[in-house]
Amino acid sequence: MTNTKEQADTTDATGATDGTPFDWRPFLRRWSGEWADSVLAQETVHEDDEAVGRARWLGFPPASEEGIVAMEQRLGVRMPPSYREFLQVCDGWRHAGGSVYWLAGTAEARWHDNESGLADIFEECLDEDSEPEERQEADLWRRGLQLDVESDGAYVLMDPEDVDEDGEWAVYTWAGWRAAPPERYANFAEFMRDMHKEFHRLRSRPGDGEPEFVNDTTRELDARMAQARLDALRGDWGGALAAFDEAFEYGRPGAAELGDQIRRLLREPCRGYVDESATVRRHGLEMMTGPAARMRVSADTYRYAPAGPFGEAVSRARESARWGDTDGAWRTFMAALPAWTPLGPDDLAPLGWLADPLLGPLITSERGRELLATPKGGQPGEAPEPTAGLDPSGLAWLADPDPYGNRRPFRFVLVEGVQPQDLPGRLADGDATALDDPMTSDEARHRLIRGAREFSSFDDKALAAVGRAGPRWSFAYDGGPASFDAQRFVSPAAEASAGTRAVVVWSDLRSDSEPFFHLSVAQNGIEQYAFTYEDGRVRRTGAIPAALDPDRFFGSGEDVVQAERSLLEAVTGEYDAHLPRHAIRQGRLHWLTTRSWTRPPADGESYVVVSVWRGGVG
Repeated sequence: MTNTKEQADTTDATGATDGTPFDWRPFLRRWSGEWADSVLAQETVHEDDEAVGRARWLGFPPASEEGIVAMEQRLGVRMPPSYREFLQVCDGWRHAGGSVYWLAGTAEARWHDNESGLADIFEECLDEDSEPEERQEADLWRRGLQLDVESDGAYVLMDPEDVDEDGEWAVYTWAGWRAAPPERYANFAEFMRDMHKEFHRLRSRPGDGEPEFVNDTTRELDARMAQARLDALRGDWGGALAAFDEAFEYGRPGAAELGDQIRRLLREPCRGYVDESATVRRHGLEMMTGPAARMRVSADTYRYAPAGPFGEAVSRARESARWGDTDGAWRTFMAALPAWTPLGPDDLAPLGWLADPLLGPLITSERGRELLATPKGGQPGEAPEPTAGLDPSGLAWLADPDPYGNRRPFRFVLVEGVQPQDLPGRLADGDATALDDPMTSDEARHRLIRGAREFSSFDDKALAAVGRAGPRWSFAYDGGPASFDAQRFVSPAAEASAGTRAVVVWSDLRSDSEPFFHLSVAQNGIEQYAFTYEDGRVRRTGAIPAALDPDRFFGSGEDVVQAERSLLEAVTGEYDAHLPRHAIRQGRLHWLTTRSWTRPPADGESYVVVSVWRGGVG
C-alpha cells in the first residue's frame, strides 16, 4: 500500500502555510542559498556545482506562458496549479532532495508509459484478493507523468487520476533501494517542501572535518525548539510537540528525543532513535555507565529515586503502588509534580517514573496527558483537571470480562486489620513468611513454573497477588485458580482469621462452564457461615446474613452470570472492601504461594504426583 504524507494546517520553517497559495520565489531562493553555502564550504566541489553555487540558484530560467501552454498541448492535458506556478518561476530544478539530481521543466516532462517495466512487476504481486488501490498503484507506471530527469534510481511521477478539488495532482516517488511502497504527496508543492526537508536532514549531521550546517532555517527551527521546551514545561505539550516534530522533519539534532519524551507519556510510538543509556542516566542513574544502566532497566531492578521533596513524594507513591493503591500513588505523584526540577535543558518530564517497573504501569495515555499539561520545572501555568481514577469501587468489576473479552474464574481472601506483609504467616505453609518482590501476574506464574519440582493432582496451592483492599482489609487474589472440587475443598478462612475476620470468595459462574460460587466467613479461627452454589444446588452452614442469603441470587430461573455481579456487590456492602483492578491486571504486586485449598487424599483415593528434574520428567 502507498505511504501517504499527511498535510497539516501549519506554517513551516520556510514560511509556507498549507491550505494557502504557495509563494514559490522566496522558498526556492532560500533553498538555493542554503544549498550554495553548504556546497561552497566543502573542501572539494564539482565544477558544475560550483557554478550553480556561485549563482545561488538551483533552478533554470522561468518558463513563459507560451512555453507552458506548448507543453500542455504536447501532453494533452493542463498542468496542475502548483506545478504550473513552479514553472513560472523556474523551468526545472537541480538537486531535489538527495536522490533527484534534475527535476523536469516544460521540455523534459513526459508520460512514463511503463518505460521502466515497473507496471508489469507491480502487477505480478496482485491476486484476486488485491484491493482496488493496489491495482491503481500498479497502473500508475502507465499513466503517470514523469518528472525525474536524472536521479540515482528514484522516480517522481504525477498522477492525472489522483486529483483533488483544487485540481492538484498527487505526486508519487519510488526507488527500488527503499524496499518500500511508493510515497504519496498531495500535490507538487508538498513534494518540493518535503524535498527541502530531506536536503536539511542530509546536511544536519556533518561528517568529520565538515563545517556545521547553519542558516536562517536552522536558526529559526532551533529558536522554536527552545521556546517549545519552555512551553512543554508550562503545560502546552501540544504546541511543543508540533514544534519538535517540525524540527525532526528538518533533521534538527535533539528534536526526535524531545518529541519522543512527550510520545512516551502519551503511550504513542516514538519517531526517532534515542540513546537509552543516556536517557536512563539523566533520570536517576547518573553514576552508572550505559551498559550497567541498561542491565538494571532490563532486569526490572531500576528504582526511580529523585532527590528532594519531589523524591520523597515518589517514595510515598511507591509505597502505595506496591500494595495496589495505584490511584492514591498517582495523586501523590501529581501533587508533587510542580516541584520536579529538570536535570538538564532537554528534560521535559520525569521520565524516570516510566522506567521504574513498579511505577511505570501507573501511566496511561490519559494520565500522560495530565502529567504533560501540568506546569513543572518552576514554570508558570494553569493545572489541568485531574483524570478519573482507574479503579472502580468495590468488587463487582470482577464479574466483567477481561480486556480480551474473556470471563475468568477467580478466588480471593480478605483479612481484616492485618497488613499485607503479614499474610504469609496466615495463608502460607511452614517457613514461607516472606512475600515475593513486586511483579506482574505473568512473571509470577513463570517464576512458579520454573521453580517447581513436583506437581500433584491433590495439591491446590494458590499463587496470589497481595495488597490492600481498602483501609481495613488486606487481600490475596488468585486470577487463575485450579478446578473447584467441592468434595475436597478446604476454605482458608478459618486459619487466616486468628484474632480477626477473614472472607473467602471463589467464583466461576461463566455460562460455558459448570458454574459454582463459594463464600465463607470466619472469625477468631472459627468459620461463622458459608455457602457453595454448584450443580444448581446450594449447600450452606451457619447463620448467613440476609444480604448474602444465596436464595436471593440463585432462585428459580435466575441468570447465574448476573448473580455473580449481584453477589460481589452484596459482599462489598457487607464488608466495605475492594480489590484494585489496575494493579491486579496491569501493575506489579507482591505475591505469595498459599497452603493448599484442598484436603490431603483420604485412604483409598488415588492421585498423581509428577516430579521434575533437570533432563526429564518422572
